[in-house]
Amino acid sequence: MESLNVYSALLLLFLTCGEAMATKENDQIIKENNCETKMGLPCVLEAFTSIFETGSISNKCCGELVGLGKVCHSALVKRTLENPLFKDLSPATIIAKSIQTWNNCLALIDSPSPSA
Repeated sequence: MESLNVYSALLLLFLTCGEAMATKENDQIIKENNCETKMGLPCVLEAFTSIFETGSISNKCCGELVGLGKVCHSALVKRTLENPLFKDLSPATIIAKSIQTWNNCLALIDSPSPSA
């Protein structure tokens, strides 16, 4: 029984340290890549709404999101998920919506515009 308690304590320590390290890693990525300065506030709000709530993202904001880059996009979404305000959201659902939004924007930006 005592070994179970030690195991539980080690598991809790590992999970806590892992979460703290993930937070530091995301913060470092965001800082090193100047992620917070690459999108305008209106587009940040559109992207946030399309990922964390229910909404769509305009073509203009898709361009800004793709310009932000996948590394910044992922780090910002993960850091937002670490915020206690969003503790009731399903991380798997949010990550899936984040990937879907990214892929939709990437396809939109990469697709050739129709000729006139």
